[in-house]
Amino acid sequence: MLTLLLLRHAKSDWSADLGDHERPLNKRGTKAAPRVARHIAESNLAPDRIICSDAVRARGTLSLVLPELPPPPPHVEIEQQLYLASPETVLDVVHQHATGNDRHLMVVGHNPGMHALALTLVGSGNKSALTSMAMKFPTAALAVITFETENWSEIGPAGGKLESFVIPRDLG
Repeated sequence: MLTLLLLRHAKSDWSADLGDHERPLNKRGTKAAPRVARHIAESNLAPDRIICSDAVRARGTLSLVLPELPPPPPHVEIEQQLYLASPETVLDVVHQHATGNDRHLMVVGHNPGMHALALTLVGSGNKSALTSMAMKFPTAALAVITFETENWSEIGPAGGKLESFVIPRDLG
């Protein structure tokens, strides 16, 4: 079984006069990212590999997530293609970068691509989580999707089961 964790970057700061790619996290984002990471660790979902957008807010989210995960550290890749990527591009990146040794893979990216990909991949799962995720995929939200396969290249539309959908405010 393979587990895909789709993590939308934490809340970014719009106050600075910066381009979209360069926006850092705001105060709320810096609190939310570690909270979600602790949930990942406590749920025994620590990723073997993380593929992260190269945008400042995504890398900032990643930098707050990593210290909360148990050792050994995951293999981390920063991927330019994930910046504002379509769901098809995100899935292509997963297919290209995940290896057979990666049982838990996390992607840190952006909406609308992350939300659309999650909706595309899920064919079954927890009904309340499905309803919540269908309505909105807010900043620092985490979708955990499992697949009954051993090969990342085989994951595709409606092939996954939504195990959980977590948003930071629900974690306390």
